[in-house]
Amino acid sequence: MTYVPDKSRYDNMQYRRCGRSGLLLPAISLGLWHNFGGVDSFENAQVMLRRAFDLGITHFDLANNYGPPPGSAEENFGHILHSDFASHRDELIISTKAGWDMWPGPYGDWGSRKYLLASLDQSLERMDLEYVDIFYSHRPDPKTPVEETMSALDHAVRSGKALYAGLSSYDAKQTEVAANTLRRLGTPCLIHQPKYSMLDRNIESGVLDVLEKEGIGCIAFCPLAQGLLTNRYLNGIPVDSRVNKPHGFLKKNDVSEKRLGQVRALSELAQSRDQSVAQMALAWVLRDPRMTSALIGASHVEQVEQNVAALANLHFSSSELTRIDGILVPHEHPCN
Repeated sequence: MTYVPDKSRYDNMQYRRCGRSGLLLPAISLGLWHNFGGVDSFENAQVMLRRAFDLGITHFDLANNYGPPPGSAEENFGHILHSDFASHRDELIISTKAGWDMWPGPYGDWGSRKYLLASLDQSLERMDLEYVDIFYSHRPDPKTPVEETMSALDHAVRSGKALYAGLSSYDAKQTEVAANTLRRLGTPCLIHQPKYSMLDRNIESGVLDVLEKEGIGCIAFCPLAQGLLTNRYLNGIPVDSRVNKPHGFLKKNDVSEKRLGQVRALSELAQSRDQSVAQMALAWVLRDPRMTSALIGASHVEQVEQNVAALANLHFSSSELTRIDGILVPHEHPCN
């Protein structure tokens, strides 16, 4: 059946300005890190992408190595894009990244100009696109001069293969240096994509301040801590969960009783807000005006719907924030 987008898709989604740029992003964006690869159901991926767009999610985030196998998420997304969204390309923000291991040999990893630009060409071919909206350096490279990595992002934009440049997983100092380098080259950094959730607040110790100063937007990945900040694990580990997938990053020892105790306490507070713990966790990430978007993952269309529903209540009282801080004692975070 031919897909026809919901005509009311823009009525309820909130859109936030990305730093000091002219670009708006939905407060909830959809990431294709898990459940969109070659080992996953293509039909399920298609249903989730359709429903996300119907709900006003216009930003789909990928990377060269998303799958498994690496590259297959981009391939699947490209097929769905051209079958369902071809006439809506100008309504979408599509991003991809390069920086992690992608192909054998010395030129398929980290942050060299050769790797980043070759990877971008491969990503465009897999998705059958002329350009992506955002191209990220997926991680800092300690052995490659930052000028080389940033010059690759600058070239990607100047060549028309990307509209904007972004960073992911850079610390505060690395972000400041990279942003200044990009500015000197004439291609401002649009956005930073760090880990951020109730269970991982490292960016509050410098990164967010740098982003505010530099006028860079922020989109959080792992806002639900790979599913820990949901009700999914409170009664045991489901058979179809990430923990039981051989290619997953969440491990059984991450689902500790101490961690589940925290989630249960958070869940009680969420219920008083008429939210699930996942919805409250997303609202909490978006409480900071420096946050542009929360990047969700999903395995079922209902999760997309439930996560978007978090936008109905983004307000926190001071007592609620104090209670959350009291629950969240230091604990190692599993999302790496």
